[in-house]
Amino acid sequence: MPGIRNGSDGERELQQRYGTEERAERFYNDQVRDRLNDHMIEFIRRMDMAFIATADKHGECDSSFRAGKPGFLHVIDDRTLAYPEYRGNGVLASLGNLLENPHIGILMIDFVRDLIGLHINGTARIVDDTLMRRCVPDLPPDERGRIPERWVVVDVEEAYIHCRKHIPHLVPAQRESRQWGTDNVRAKGGDYFHSKEESRALVDS
Repeated sequence: MPGIRNGSDGERELQQRYGTEERAERFYNDQVRDRLNDHMIEFIRRMDMAFIATADKHGECDSSFRAGKPGFLHVIDDRTLAYPEYRGNGVLASLGNLLENPHIGILMIDFVRDLIGLHINGTARIVDDTLMRRCVPDLPPDERGRIPERWVVVDVEEAYIHCRKHIPHLVPAQRESRQWGTDNVRAKGGDYFHSKEESRALVDS
């Protein structure tokens, strides 16, 4: 099945300017899909982290990181996947963007085994955990101390490879435990970048 689109206006303009049209056309036709194939689904189910891109209605961008046990990115069907949102710092930056602008980009990278990546672009909606569990009975169970408040459900519009040539090979370090759902400031990283310290210094000066 061919890719669902032939690139944005900006992509097309730069392809023409830089003479990459033929190469780009091959990529669109060979690699871009409008649904998840079996190989993509298997890849998603073994991923334990993903990078999320959103933007608000003005186009102001934000990128974020999500992680969990393999399978936390739940494939509902070949056109739909979902990931959980847990209690965090209360800012709700990604969800706030999606409320204004439903477009989302997800990048998953296998740094350990196959050194390859998968891009998924689509539109997203926010669904409460209770409703999700009524509608999708095979969702992963709640983890101890880590209960989703809601889910981001993504309707897949594009799925395509991220090539391996610049992906580093990483070896996971053993961690004794992960404090899922904690409010412990130290466990969360504390004031690692000294931002709070600087803010207090400004107030006191």
